[in-house]
Amino acid sequence: MADISLLKEKFLEQFAGEADGVHVFHAPGRVNLIGEHTDYNGGYVFPAALTFGTTLLIRKRDDRKLGLASTNFPAAQAFAIDEIAYDERDDWMNYPKGIVYTLKQQGIELQNGYDLLYHGEIPNGSGLSSSASIEVVTEFALLTLEKREIDKVKIALLAQKSENEFNGVNCGIMDQFAVANGKKDHAILLMCDTLDYDLVPFESGSYKLVIGNTNKRRGLVDSAYNERRRQCEQAVADLRAEHDNLTLLGQLSLEQFEASKHLIQDEVVLKRARHVVEEIDRVLQSMEALRRNDLERFGQLMNASHDSLRDLYEVTGDELDAMVDAARKVAGVLGSRMTGAGFGGCTVSLVHEDSIEAFIGQVGSEYNEKTGLQADFYVCSIGNGVEQLA
Repeated sequence: MADISLLKEKFLEQFAGEADGVHVFHAPGRVNLIGEHTDYNGGYVFPAALTFGTTLLIRKRDDRKLGLASTNFPAAQAFAIDEIAYDERDDWMNYPKGIVYTLKQQGIELQNGYDLLYHGEIPNGSGLSSSASIEVVTEFALLTLEKREIDKVKIALLAQKSENEFNGVNCGIMDQFAVANGKKDHAILLMCDTLDYDLVPFESGSYKLVIGNTNKRRGLVDSAYNERRRQCEQAVADLRAEHDNLTLLGQLSLEQFEASKHLIQDEVVLKRARHVVEEIDRVLQSMEALRRNDLERFGQLMNASHDSLRDLYEVTGDELDAMVDAARKVAGVLGSRMTGAGFGGCTVSLVHEDSIEAFIGQVGSEYNEKTGLQADFYVCSIGNGVEQLA
């Protein structure tokens, strides 16, 4: 967690005035343990909030302006609240701007202007949800200070709407939901279609989650993400010949899919659909494994998930594959897979605590040899969702 007194000094350097009235909020990053590219297909995902994320310092101001600054980026600016519009040149500031714009669309007009200073501990472009973390902490803070209703499920939905419509990223609900609703030492089994969810104790004993950052930047908007969505929609359209009311692939069981897969003529579309339906089934198998405390089986399912994302959904790329291959060679690793949208970003591995040092050394070295890139590693704990800090 960030040093709050140091951040308060930076806030006053940026915005002047007194420290009185500065409120502090935190939203985590998230890692998805299994269930990738299932969220926008109405299936199950299994994310967890991390202990590191985005810290926000915020204070009311006397005019109707939004002052935005970050310890991570040089860009800082004040915007008239009543004239907010998307501008590519505003870079990261479009995320908080999008929240204010989307709140207004929903009839929640800000009564005050605010100064906001963000401090992000999530590597930008890593696939650990830095954008969702910024959106959710902004919305939670503004609603709290404006004395509005706090409903974390609604907060997640509005943050997703903002990213979809204001920032043009066609993301599913998982990132914002996990960032808003996470709980320490629990992962979230979320059905993305209905938003039914369970907090599942994640008791990994002597095994730790290790996130490996490939440091291969990926831009979601520019990636093949929207193309994969279209392919899944095509699969649904084909399958409607036998399933009249089908709107999302997640509504089909594995058995139903096997019986109807002949309706999908395009081989690539068939591969995409198969990944989605089998991945949702893997999430459910994972729950069973965790209830039996069978971490070995959970690790096997993590491996199968990555292999499917590589071979059927084709979203891994050389860097993620190199890191996962290296991870699986280390003794004490139960499973390793890419996490997030793919095309760079991060892996997550389940590693015995006695093997962590060897893991970081071996994987880092082999990855560098294969790709020429330096990896970063984080041994993680599972933390809370968005909250106000004392």
